[in-house]
Amino acid sequence: MQPPTPTPASEPQVDAELLALLEQMRSAAKRDPARQREVSVGEFLVDGARVPLSLVDGLQHLTRTEAAALRFAGWGRSNADIATLLAISEGTARTHLNSAVRKLELDGMRGLVALAGLLFHPLD
Repeated sequence: MQPPTPTPASEPQVDAELLALLEQMRSAAKRDPARQREVSVGEFLVDGARVPLSLVDGLQHLTRTEAAALRFAGWGRSNADIATLLAISEGTARTHLNSAVRKLELDGMRGLVALAGLLFHPLD
């Protein structure tokens, strides 16, 4: 049995829910002075409302390549895609991602990909 496919009517509802979540994050950031700033992740600036406070220091210690690999992972790219985009081997891309996992003290790649999506996946 195949899983139900989403109907076109449900897609606008999902978009509305994401926009509502984004607005809640922005309003929470306005109330919390620690989250009003942008956080530097490699050469990228991330909205402070998206960054868990416990990971700010670790994110700022990532190398440029680790941050770029993290950003591509947040966009849903595979290790092979990340390697191609950064002009490195797939093993090297995996090494950079594993190094980011270690520096951020995460449980593994699933945690890293979830964090990358939170930081870099476009919501609007």
